[in-house]
Amino acid sequence: MAIDKSYKRSEELSSVEVQRGNLAWWTRNPMAYDWTGKVKFPRFSQEWYQAIDAEFLYGSRLFATSQQPFDRIIPIAELRGARVLEIGCGMGLHTQTMAAAGAEVTAIDLTPTAIEATRRRLALMGLQAQVLQCDAENLPFTTGVFDFVWSWGVIHHSSRTARIVREIHRVLKPTGSCRIMVYNRGGIIVPIVFIKDHVVRGKMFRQDFDATLLASSDGFSARFYTRDQLEDLFRAFFGLVTVSTCGQDSDAIPLPARLRRMALRFVSHDTLVDRQRQHGAFLFVDASRPE
Repeated sequence: MAIDKSYKRSEELSSVEVQRGNLAWWTRNPMAYDWTGKVKFPRFSQEWYQAIDAEFLYGSRLFATSQQPFDRIIPIAELRGARVLEIGCGMGLHTQTMAAAGAEVTAIDLTPTAIEATRRRLALMGLQAQVLQCDAENLPFTTGVFDFVWSWGVIHHSSRTARIVREIHRVLKPTGSCRIMVYNRGGIIVPIVFIKDHVVRGKMFRQDFDATLLASSDGFSARFYTRDQLEDLFRAFFGLVTVSTCGQDSDAIPLPARLRRMALRFVSHDTLVDRQRQHGAFLFVDASRPE
């Protein structure tokens, strides 16, 4: 699947227009981790889910999995009987993971494609969850109803990210917590984009670097946060906040894909893990409400 980059970029758009752009972009380009269109199985078939899941699991192996998928980032052992909200369910793998762990999951997404994908996945797996199409900037839930909120690579695409964080805080129980991933302004990809796109390709003469960085990312809109910015945003609502860095092979070995595959033969797993912790493209925040 080639990524559609024909959308309009403008700082003059209203928040409503940005969310409309986000809805249209992610409907056209669902997050299936199949950037080159190599998955040939029918969409929403069991084989298709298995193929895209394999890509997701491989890409996150350096930071996400020990004994079972995502057990290093999702508190799987603590979820049985918990009320869980997932913001941005995408193709539904995290929804499946948490529902299989015994959580009472409510999964939301902005796009009808993600809602259909997640519902079909759950039906195939014999699992249950409430799957709703809605905007996380205005969550349709009463105050203090969830034990845990999860979101992977979603809220930085919103027109008003801080409003989502406020909503997360509102719907959590006083003893609840959240874990959220956003893009890292300090990741190795940022200086690479600066040199390759902004300087070498001459975009520095036509636009500021934020516009160049945005154009290099997926989505209609996206924000990149520094660690301090992200921590400050969550500390406005939560008493305990920790932020860590994580990433993929491309962050540990920032070479073109073909050269990176060759280099992986000669680099130890421990080295890859260490480098993604230093240079990863993702910031991961773990926050809980004050007592």
